[in-house]
Amino acid sequence: MSMHSPRRLAATVFVSLDGVVESPEKWSFPYWNDEIGKFKFEETFASDAILLGRVTYEGFAAAWPSRKDPDGFADRFNTMPKYVASRTLKTLAWNNSHLIEGDLAKAVSKLKREPGQDIVIHGSPGLIRSLMPLDLIDEYRLLVYVYRRSDKPAKAGAAATPWSG
Repeated sequence: MSMHSPRRLAATVFVSLDGVVESPEKWSFPYWNDEIGKFKFEETFASDAILLGRVTYEGFAAAWPSRKDPDGFADRFNTMPKYVASRTLKTLAWNNSHLIEGDLAKAVSKLKREPGQDIVIHGSPGLIRSLMPLDLIDEYRLLVYVYRRSDKPAKAGAAATPWSG
């Protein structure tokens, strides 16, 4: 039996300056640039599995299967294994998707022990909140947009609530 290094689990999140992470498709696209594109391309090709929460999975499953691009990003994203943490979904229609059933910590730990490249969590703030206290996430990749998403005026001295929408 060959020895291999455990896979790394990275959480990558688009976040506005005021801490909003939910629904980045509604606010981040106008700020997309070549640097972000290069980062996401390299990240995708340095990983070979995706870990998603239900809400992110449903959004991605609706958007990604029909996408094509000349660089192969969409093909890579669509064909790599996708592991979905959900208590409510029973079936997954997106190609190569696998439902995590039972104990989330055990399932993620098992995935990390399997040989392969990085596993990346895209978005999925609820899943990230579940995994943080379990110390299973090895790296946090926060793409901070210098954009204030909230329509409420900031209160002087008010503390931000992490991962709020």
